[in-house]
Amino acid sequence: MKRFKRWLPDAAAVRNNRWLRWLGPALHHPALWSLRRRGFALGMALGIFFGLLIPVAQIPLSAGAAVLLRAHVPAAIASTLVTNPVTFGPVYYVAWKLGEFMLGEASSGVGMSLAAGLGTLAVTLAAITYAVVSQVWRWRVVRKREQRTATWAATQKDRA
Repeated sequence: MKRFKRWLPDAAAVRNNRWLRWLGPALHHPALWSLRRRGFALGMALGIFFGLLIPVAQIPLSAGAAVLLRAHVPAAIASTLVTNPVTFGPVYYVAWKLGEFMLGEASSGVGMSLAAGLGTLAVTLAAITYAVVSQVWRWRVVRKREQRTATWAATQKDRA
């Protein structure tokens, strides 16, 4: 988690961002900055959703949704980078082909196929992201608790 925290923007940087100032005092809520399982997983899912679905203004929209849903704002902002100049082409190609598959090649144009594919990818990958982040978080917490318990039991055994 410490490694991941280095990539996240800090609260002051987000509050002072000219594109996010419209959120104003809502950005001061402590739940938006604390690292908790639900908020972090939801922030990641929101960022993936808006990063895939919307080609422009991804960061302000994901931050706004994170504020409304009390999700982790830095995670929402960072995970919008799922689409960047390197991944943009492959993601949109896969979305277009998925949309063609869903709508049928002859019955839809490129725009409709792309929109259907992006919507499907955004919803599906956001849900998968939420589930995976939640489970990994839970697994790490349980593993650390088991390690602490084992260490404590060993010290108690040495005392006896």
